Amino acid sequence: MSILKKLGCAAAIALAAGAAQAEVMNNWTFNPIGGGLETGRNIIEYLDVNGNGFIQLTNTGPTSFSFVEHAVFNIVQADGKGGLSSLFPVAYAGGNITATMEAKGTGNFSGAFQFTSGTIRMYQNPVNDKYAGTDGYYGANLGNLIGEFTILAGGGGRVNANGDPTNNGDVSVFATAAKGALAPGYFYNNKDVDMSQLKNFAFAFTNANTVGSPDKTLVSELVCQYSGYTGAGCLAGATPGTYSNVPGKQFLVSNNGQFKFNEVPEPGSVALFGIALFGLGAMRRRVK
Repeated sequence: MSILKKLGCAAAIALAAGAAQAEVMNNWTFNPIGGGLETGRNIIEYLDVNGNGFIQLTNTGPTSFSFVEHAVFNIVQADGKGGLSSLFPVAYAGGNITATMEAKGTGNFSGAFQFTSGTIRMYQNPVNDKYAGTDGYYGANLGNLIGEFTILAGGGGRVNANGDPTNNGDVSVFATAAKGALAPGYFYNNKDVDMSQLKNFAFAFTNANTVGSPDKTLVSELVCQYSGYTGAGCLAGATPGTYSNVPGKQFLVSNNGQFKFNEVPEPGSVALFGIALFGLGAMRRRVK
């Protein structure tokens, strides 16, 4: 494709992104202790997320694969600034919001991958921040379940010949929460309506980078316990630290990104929104 065509395509996608950005839910409210609208935190656009994922690949053809991912996330601030923990009462000092993800998908080595199904569960632990500990799954599934999202087909990103994320690790996940799948008192849209009463669409954009030397707790909790992996480093009596990534087969990634809600009522529109944003990012990288 000529550079002129590339720029023309990128410009068209950028215009689509500009139109789609109006569909991001801005100025909504999140109350991390479920205390209702009045004592919640105004969210300009997104919740910040960070965490880790363990990805297992299975070859399905000469260049194709299917994958399963188990991931854990911590949500400690919003809009790139300010912690959420300050909203927990003194009696709940140390409380936090976390999430887990189980997802499946397909892809091609040195090509694109996409999610096909999965579940994201968000938790409020009102008493202690035990994330990165040994309780539950790396401390990410403790406390009250405040939201459950079904991952929609689509999203994804690009990988290299080993299946590792490329393009700065850009990964997108699109999801929906059925009416009643969000706990009341936590999430309010920009019309001050409790989102537990609605069907909601959400999406996350994260950077995923391979973790070459994971610590023992992460291996024990995420790789062995949560994912059920039984290979080196997870067998009974295994020597700590014997787990290692295997190119094209299994690897750990670190994630950091943004969790947003979308006002578009159709999954197809949500997917279009994601495509537009990635096109805009591609254009920006070419311009630099």
